[in-house]
Amino acid sequence: MSLNTAHADHGVLIHAGESIILFSDNVTVEFYGNDAVEFKGAKHGRMYLTTHRMIYNSKNPSDVLRSFSFPFIAMQDVTVEQPMFAANFIKGKVRAQPNGNFVGEVKFKLTFKSGGAIEYGTAMLKAAHLANRFMSNDAPPPPYSPPTGPWYAAPPPAYAPPPQGYYGWVPPYSAFPDQPPPNSVFVSNNPPPYPGVMGVTYPPGPGASGMPNATDAKAAEAQQSAYYDPNRPQTAYVPPPASYDQPPTYQESQLKKND
Repeated sequence: MSLNTAHADHGVLIHAGESIILFSDNVTVEFYGNDAVEFKGAKHGRMYLTTHRMIYNSKNPSDVLRSFSFPFIAMQDVTVEQPMFAANFIKGKVRAQPNGNFVGEVKFKLTFKSGGAIEYGTAMLKAAHLANRFMSNDAPPPPYSPPTGPWYAAPPPAYAPPPQGYYGWVPPYSAFPDQPPPNSVFVSNNPPPYPGVMGVTYPPGPGASGMPNATDAKAAEAQQSAYYDPNRPQTAYVPPPASYDQPPTYQESQLKKND
């Protein structure tokens, strides 16, 4: 959804109240279906699954695409493919939002050179389901607001997810045991412009814990009809909000697994 807004210096830039769930240091990203020069050619770098989105960071400081943000609310048609004679990969498309530094939409393909595409894809779908419970049905998502300075090194909780997981869901930490390199995670004072798996988060400060209270969480969950069956983790449906068309939320996202 946004291009070149999620990096700082030599690392990733996240919002206040956003946390990294999974990290992979060896990912190839290919973009197609959009003529912007930033999307040309295969990209090699790091992929972060956060409480609010996926983030790609390039390992090549001279690449015109240094980072790309994939918020859950802007992705569609996400599948995990298992070709017979090639590595598993995740594909889908993501729509641009106002102020996101590109227009239209772009399709993507993620290949995890060290493995884990199925585990990562399943975790991404579950995180999107959790975040969807807090999305409003009566307003479109706001225009994207890129983080503004100053930003600073994130404290360890931002990249050391809780071992107990989120609302009873424990991400596949064993498949992605690594954490980002030291001094490579930075955080801005700006809150995310969209809700995450824990609801709406706010910058640290008096009276702002970044956590929804139990009443708000229950109410938000009751308002949504997203479906996730833990006995069939490769399949889920997250309905779009009723009042806007662009960009849609996750729609009939499905992870395909060969028998």
